[in-house]
Amino acid sequence: MKKEDLRIIYMGTPEFAVESLKALVENDFNVVAVVTMPDKPIGRGHKVQSSPVKEYAVAQKIPVLQPERLKDESFLAELRSFNADLQIVVAFRMLPEVVWAMPRLGTFNLHASLLPQYRGAAPINWAIINGETKTGVTTFFLQHEIDTGNIILQESVAILPEENVGNLHDKLMHIGAKSVVRTVEIILSEKVNAIPQQEDEELKLAPKIFKDTCRINWEKSGESIHNFVRGLSPYPAAWCELLQDNSDAVVLKVFETKFEKISHQMPLKSILTDGKSYLKVAVNDGFLHLKTIQIQGKKRMNVSDFLMGFRTINSCKIV
Repeated sequence: MKKEDLRIIYMGTPEFAVESLKALVENDFNVVAVVTMPDKPIGRGHKVQSSPVKEYAVAQKIPVLQPERLKDESFLAELRSFNADLQIVVAFRMLPEVVWAMPRLGTFNLHASLLPQYRGAAPINWAIINGETKTGVTTFFLQHEIDTGNIILQESVAILPEENVGNLHDKLMHIGAKSVVRTVEIILSEKVNAIPQQEDEELKLAPKIFKDTCRINWEKSGESIHNFVRGLSPYPAAWCELLQDNSDAVVLKVFETKFEKISHQMPLKSILTDGKSYLKVAVNDGFLHLKTIQIQGKKRMNVSDFLMGFRTINSCKIV
């Protein structure tokens, strides 16, 4: 079969999924339709906004489907009408079997980890939070249990020591796009050798991240907290609370840190600063220097700019 005869339906929503769709289009694959999340109101003004994948698909004049429910009969009928040979899923949602089993060549997913490690919604975040030095992307055929299908292709990449989740996200987005194209080429060549996932070692999972997940636990080691900040920066961001005298506590988001491993006698969470250039917090095995932060109601800034406008930091406590 020629690539122009292979009918592909692509499913995805965020910016991460745009790069793979773009790679398919630019490599002249026949994407006959795109499935993405319905438009929704965003921000204070509740302005209705389309997903990044929809915006790209519309610009390319690719038909777009936006079902509320994936088991809805009208959606299933419309999906069947495209007579797809293959479906590709990148950063979308869990599919029912009636959807993923529909095309004759199956449905494959791109996942941003080296499966079976870091199955779940937030693999890039958790790899950094857990201090990994390597991660990657995996393409695999969908089956009943989420992120458990037979592996088609894997590509590994180093996690650099000071890399945050934003940097790694973009790196994996581009590597993943190339892997998606390579996977389609393998399927098209009829030389697929998908292998079952090996679960010989202890598995680390990547569950969805909520606001409470992002609260800094100052009882942990300095290196662990530093990795925690990296794994949540720039979004959704690690945070703690700052209490000034008898005022209400305010949220302090932390985007960048540096760990100084050193013995000391300071109480845990003590704040040390010269009021000009540094702000550090005592942890069990040293000090965590806060480099880029954002206090509630203010913009994100480096710590020297923050200290210029926040002269009462010495009277504050981290709670």
